[in-house]
Amino acid sequence: MNLTRRNLLAGAGAAAASTLLARAACAQSFPFTPNQRYPDPAVQILDPSFAKYRLYSSTVEQVATGMRWAEGPAYFPEGGYLLFSDIPNNRIMKFDEKSGQSSVFRANANYANGNARDRQGRLVTCEHSVTRRITRTEKDGKITVLADKFEGKRLNAPNDIVVKSDDSIWFTDPLFGINGEWEGKKEKPEQATTNVYRIAKDGKISAVLTDLVNPNGLAFSPDEKKLYVVEWKGTPNRSIWSYNVGDDGALSGKTKLIDAADQGSLDGFRVDRDGNLWCGWGSNGALQSEPTEIGGRKVFQLKAKPEDLDGVMVFNADGKPLAFIKLPERCANLCFGGPKNNRLYMASSHSVYALYVEAHGAV
Repeated sequence: MNLTRRNLLAGAGAAAASTLLARAACAQSFPFTPNQRYPDPAVQILDPSFAKYRLYSSTVEQVATGMRWAEGPAYFPEGGYLLFSDIPNNRIMKFDEKSGQSSVFRANANYANGNARDRQGRLVTCEHSVTRRITRTEKDGKITVLADKFEGKRLNAPNDIVVKSDDSIWFTDPLFGINGEWEGKKEKPEQATTNVYRIAKDGKISAVLTDLVNPNGLAFSPDEKKLYVVEWKGTPNRSIWSYNVGDDGALSGKTKLIDAADQGSLDGFRVDRDGNLWCGWGSNGALQSEPTEIGGRKVFQLKAKPEDLDGVMVFNADGKPLAFIKLPERCANLCFGGPKNNRLYMASSHSVYALYVEAHGAV
């Protein structure tokens, strides 16, 4: 290589430009240092029964950063990659396990939120603003619209999604994607209620729940006899409700399983093969009733400190807290992945974190 002064200056200029471009593309990037010690103190055991799920020599890792609001992770074992949404940036991202690199899978993604892999290995997505629909990405890259209306009226803002073993698709439809301009476009809802829907294998859509205020995350128990749904506006706190699932898809026996009484913000979650619920957690943003004087100003502070709540809460099938995985950012959603389905991927605000565990995803 001819290292002339001109070449060196040109190379330096290109490197500087590349650095600036990287910084511009990753304006929300944050540094993270994994814990040096085993076991990782970020994995807090709340009940001794969780000890069997903790890998002694595994620590929380940051595998991607640079997002404005990371959501909806879904793992694809055929290609060894994770897809997840970056909602305000209107894109779906891809993390490749082999290379350790992240890239844009789809730009102009209609503010995609929840994602899932169906039983045929295809991506199904909640486009929660502008188009307000459920889509499936075929193996050839074409996009099929599965649902955009119910009873002749547009859906609200599809949020989270799960695929049952009978190929039916279940999703929640709160208002978040049309409430403002940050995660899409502000619009008036057409549906009278915020529902949970089921798309049957034949394509017929039905509202299986109509009485929850802004339903959010959802998942089935390992035997699919229970459906769990987060109610974002639960009373008095965010909650997870449990339902019995009939052979025809009808739900019954509504029971409150988990109440986020610590000001926690339940969002997306997944269930492992033993029936434990791994739940995204963080502050719900509730304010104290009275202000505190800080620097001469009266400030209404949060009821709970986000730094104490950010992470993942694990509960057993009876709703008993088993563990807390402490993260530096609020976790909105998560999924199991990796070659052995024992790597927990946690979509957390600006970053995606991962932790190997001795649990395996039920789906």
